[in-house]
Amino acid sequence: MAHWFRETFSVNCARACRLAQFSRASWYRRSRAKDQTALRVRIRDLAHARPRFGYQRIWVLLRREGWAINRKRVRRLYRLDGLQLRMRVRRRKHIALHRGPAPVPGGPQERWSMDFVHDTLADGRPFRILTVVDNWSRHSPVLEAGVRMSGRSVAAALDRVLGDGPGPRSITVDHGTEFQSRALEDWAYRRGVQLDFIRPGKPVENAFIESFNGRLRDECLNVHQFASLAEAQRIIDMWRVDYNQRRPHSSLGHLTPEEFVQQRQVSMGAEEAVCSS
Repeated sequence: MAHWFRETFSVNCARACRLAQFSRASWYRRSRAKDQTALRVRIRDLAHARPRFGYQRIWVLLRREGWAINRKRVRRLYRLDGLQLRMRVRRRKHIALHRGPAPVPGGPQERWSMDFVHDTLADGRPFRILTVVDNWSRHSPVLEAGVRMSGRSVAAALDRVLGDGPGPRSITVDHGTEFQSRALEDWAYRRGVQLDFIRPGKPVENAFIESFNGRLRDECLNVHQFASLAEAQRIIDMWRVDYNQRRPHSSLGHLTPEEFVQQRQVSMGAEEAVCSS
């Protein structure tokens, strides 16, 4: 207000402060706060590069870049520059890692697919099953049953399977809320895994998991009735072991996934021995 009086009526500082009822000491006082210009510029750059990111996601990106700042400062500068999201788009679009047909995986732990299957218990309570399959060997590393499955629970299930070992290069998923969550995005960044989103309404682009889900429903879910979630998990795990170790697959030359992996390892070892000799 004092600035407005001084600029509009061309009065001195003392008169402008008196009219605005503002202390002259505060007028002449210099701020001791650190210069935040570089940080504000970086926040604006990230906000313009990712128009649908709020201040929390921008804070995460800044922390990854090495900025030692807390979330409240990012929120204050974010709002000060008027970067708040003012409208909500109908659907957030995620990029795919390829255009056209997906590349054929050349080995295990290269490309996985992931999805959910729905079913009900004997008393009518619904539950969901997280399904994961290796696109190269058709091996299923995990089937996780649960009443409520969030992005955090999906990440926890994948961590239990991988342990300290490396993860796949990419996991193909649809646009379900669990797969678009920040918890799964943070897990993928930490593990060095890329999430490959299919186009909306194109389940054929995730054909491996769709075929696997059909086998799971036809050979397990439609055959058994589950009295509890624990029983469902036990029966589904038994089916997964049978699927990986005993069930022949026509796409693998009527081998089981484990037999296919062992056969390819032997053949690759023989090829390396021939090349080295």
